[in-house]
Amino acid sequence: MTKSSLLAAGVTLVIISSASSESIDPPGPGAPSGVAPPGAAPRPPELVESLDAAVMRHGLPVHAVHAQDGGWPRYTNRLALESSPYLLQHAHNPVDWYPWGEEAFERARQEGRPVLLSIGYSTCHWCHVMERESFEDLAIAEVMNSLYIPIKVDREERPDIDGIYMSAVQIVQGRGGWPMTVWLKPDRRPFHADTYIPARDGDRGVRVGFLTMLHRLRQVYDAQPDQVAASASGLTDAIRRVLEPEVVAGDLPGGKALHSAVLFFGDRFDAVNGGLKGAPKFPSSLPIRLLLRHHRRTENAHSLEMAVTTLERMAAGGMYDQIGGGFHRYSVDSHWLVPHFEKMLYDNALLTLDYLEGHQASGRKDLADVAREILAYIEREMTSDEGLFYSATDADSEGEEGIFFVWSPQEIEAALGKELARVATSYWGVTKEGNFERANILHRSKPVELVATELGLSLDALEGKINEAKGRLYDARSLRVPPQRDEKVLAAWNGLMVSAHARAAIVLREARYARIGERAMRTLLLSLRGEGRLHRSWAAGKARHDAVLDDYAFVVAACLDLFEATWDRDWLREAITIQATQDSLFSDEGGGYRFTAVGAEELLARERPSRDGALPSGNSVSARNLYRLAAITTDDAWRAKGDALLKAFASSLERSPASLAEMLLAVDFRDDAAKELVIVAPDGSPLSAKALLDEAAKVYCPNLVVVGNGRSSKGLALLNDRSPIAGRATAYVCRGGVCNLPTNDPAELARQLGEFETLELD
Repeated sequence: MTKSSLLAAGVTLVIISSASSESIDPPGPGAPSGVAPPGAAPRPPELVESLDAAVMRHGLPVHAVHAQDGGWPRYTNRLALESSPYLLQHAHNPVDWYPWGEEAFERARQEGRPVLLSIGYSTCHWCHVMERESFEDLAIAEVMNSLYIPIKVDREERPDIDGIYMSAVQIVQGRGGWPMTVWLKPDRRPFHADTYIPARDGDRGVRVGFLTMLHRLRQVYDAQPDQVAASASGLTDAIRRVLEPEVVAGDLPGGKALHSAVLFFGDRFDAVNGGLKGAPKFPSSLPIRLLLRHHRRTENAHSLEMAVTTLERMAAGGMYDQIGGGFHRYSVDSHWLVPHFEKMLYDNALLTLDYLEGHQASGRKDLADVAREILAYIEREMTSDEGLFYSATDADSEGEEGIFFVWSPQEIEAALGKELARVATSYWGVTKEGNFERANILHRSKPVELVATELGLSLDALEGKINEAKGRLYDARSLRVPPQRDEKVLAAWNGLMVSAHARAAIVLREARYARIGERAMRTLLLSLRGEGRLHRSWAAGKARHDAVLDDYAFVVAACLDLFEATWDRDWLREAITIQATQDSLFSDEGGGYRFTAVGAEELLARERPSRDGALPSGNSVSARNLYRLAAITTDDAWRAKGDALLKAFASSLERSPASLAEMLLAVDFRDDAAKELVIVAPDGSPLSAKALLDEAAKVYCPNLVVVGNGRSSKGLALLNDRSPIAGRATAYVCRGGVCNLPTNDPAELARQLGEFETLELD
């Protein structure tokens, strides 16, 4: 939340700048944490002391809408004691927020009050809007504090809580989103649920605003307890049916499910713009890697066309940051032009994998360039001093969504000069009228060849000028007020980005990517693992919250990717250890895994993830992990667990294969009888096998495990009785126990890797 946005809303804003902080008066009576929020109960002395200490620890400047003389916040709530950037954003609201925990629910029980649960995340635009409109409003805050026990949750730190109550929102409203606003009984059962709600009747065209809703639902709660109880019981039962579906094991799914999913996406494909038809457009809505695998197994040209067209159009659109690299969250229109400007770590990790595989399958260099630019953005702007990856950046800066990223022709000319600006404005479609609130979101609406012809330049000359323009515009943009960055570290999302770096090392043949991934994973395991178990998040020097299934599954996948990229068996050992812990804590007796661990906080439901969304489900990623472990170690116990998982989801894959597109990658891995590539080098170094690895990287062979005779690799069964031939690095390619003749000829290795099992549809 920024100064201009609040002033625009007519709010008096007090922000003490760092330049004036030296002359701030010492804390007076009631400072620094201020007074109790309006309508809140008196605070015990020990809480006041803790809040005072927290405010002093955070220090000045304090960004608060309501402030005391001297700059200290007028109101401070219990969120000041948290480490989540999102919760800390709300620490000085006049709302008497509690973090999720027994203290809040016990008070609700004792006082007979309902709970008002608000869930969001730090880079959520509409979360900022609801904070500005409602949670900073003194009249609304007083009603919340006097009628409810308000609780704030960071959905990224607590996806288990978010998943339960998002199901309630979807059941009640038929849609979901953040901020999430849910009314609960003190036993945690919801009786009403919604998303963003405008503050007052008539605001943004709504008939009933948030303030009226607060009064009405409390009146219903008091006057009609039986109706509220029935609503809570019915809604809770519905949540459990959604999140804990009955397991009906079936036969192992095969190629038919893969083909059915591709037909589903083919019917909905936007042939002009890529992605699915309509708006908004999310990158995750069309599973690129599934389409590429289908093309490989069937040689169906349309599958490759859908994937490549989508990759090409996304990278040309405004959803892609043309100057700084990296993708924004999604496009609000049908042609990838106007994005929702927040950037998420997980989107960029998953899209890096899409572009790497798209490059391999199509041979197009421009797709590899996008992957490189994404990773350059991550390394430049989203990496901590310790090598970990931050979570996200905001959509807003200076109180406006997207203002950091857009340009006027005059700004471009001031940064580039007239001649280079002429090239840049033609290349990125810049006009005087603009395409977003009279400003320009940079995008590429014309083929590069056409732009070069219009400007009278060769393609090489145009590329050189555009690279120069990018650098100078990036420097000019760096002088603007940047969007807020959420510097929380999440185990699962870091696992995804480590995988992106490891796969980039393999595909692009650049070892530095593997070094970046290794550094991140070492720091992650040091920071987020204790007593053999993972934590979910790390912020302000603290590891917080029990890890959920996604954290384990994505970290295992990352360790396997690092093992294949580096030949260092320590990463395989880590993968096996973490997978074993996952099995002990999350296994479901019907096959697959639950979202929360045995012994974790008891919530309304213990979810069994059964759909892929913006993030692949932990069950989908785990299925492929298990098959990879089986192939690398030759231990069939891993394969048996993978089979049990797929059988548990057989009915879902038959009924709705498109909802489990990521799990279909595991189905394809098994159905294709994944290859094993074993490379033995005379000195055990990937460098001495460079020619073989360079050629292998050109082949799109996704159902493959790679084992090299690197550091501490002794004891792996795949390396037994395999040695270099004629003193040169040698490759052994096997599948299903049948091996090709060993070779040290790169071309022959490429031929062997290019063979595949045709997709059987019967």
